[in-house]
Amino acid sequence: MTIELTSTAFRQGETIPREYTGDGRNVSPPIQWGDTPAHTKSFALICEDPDAPRGTFTHWVLFNMPAECRELSAGVPQEAALPNGTMQGTNDFGKVGYGGPAPPKGKPHRYFFKLYALDRRLEPSAGATSKQLLVAMKEHVLAEGQFMGTYGR
Repeated sequence: MTIELTSTAFRQGETIPREYTGDGRNVSPPIQWGDTPAHTKSFALICEDPDAPRGTFTHWVLFNMPAECRELSAGVPQEAALPNGTMQGTNDFGKVGYGGPAPPKGKPHRYFFKLYALDRRLEPSAGATSKQLLVAMKEHVLAEGQFMGTYGR
């Protein structure tokens, strides 16, 4: 099963508005998703830039989002643990929470927001990296989907 992700801030493949980037307010964009498998126990989300000069760069890591969750509002607080039980990991800027696009000058980069429906809650502690999260998710992914935006300077 594929999960359909959308955003009210930009469409698939379009430019991410400045306010959601390192050149703007640097707040996370709103993201919504549709139907998921019936046995979903939690969600995880990773946002990555595969076009970064030194290889894939992680901009956002979230996990243990409640199964009933169907959206992330704009401006998710940059806290390791959110009131609804969602945990945020450490991005490649070395900070917890969302770090917006801030590519070097040149060709626009692609930013993939990847959502995973999982059959359980995960054990990593807040601050986990995307690599740690991917290891913890292994064999627990029921469905996934992705949404891509671009940004350049």
